[in-house]
Amino acid sequence: MEQRFVKESRCYKTSRIFPTDVNNHNTLFGGKLMAYIDDIASIAASKHCRRSVVTASTDSVDFLFPIRPTDSVCLESFVTWTGKSSMEVFVKVMTEDLKTAERRVAATAFLTFVALDENRKPVTVPQVVPESAEEVRLHETAVHRAEIRSLRREQSKKFADVLTTTFPWE
Repeated sequence: MEQRFVKESRCYKTSRIFPTDVNNHNTLFGGKLMAYIDDIASIAASKHCRRSVVTASTDSVDFLFPIRPTDSVCLESFVTWTGKSSMEVFVKVMTEDLKTAERRVAATAFLTFVALDENRKPVTVPQVVPESAEEVRLHETAVHRAEIRSLRREQSKKFADVLTTTFPWE
């Protein structure tokens, strides 16, 4: 079975917070951060499998601290675990106050991607090999998150079965 080290999928994105990026609380708009998260996570997944990927789920996004216009925001992303064709990707969002140099983890996220072949069919991905303590910890706890994802997906499918598909004007 083909394997790749976590570090082979690791990537970073750093951005400045501009006035057009903030909400009415003068903090980074959550939707903007979520777009950054999905973008960098997709890059990490593609780097791991060297294939086209599709977002299967955004498993969690936890906003821990507000991100202000005086901050830069740095996202770090890497593959933590793999299934047959799926990859769990972790994103750590760090802020740095550009005036005081104070840094902190402002958000974390887990997403799942599926690798696709040329016909847009799921394809087997390499196993991931963790090395650092952080990578090992995330890898060791991934099976539990995968079980929760599977249960949540089944619940979502059942829930979708009872939802209507008609518009209010119909």
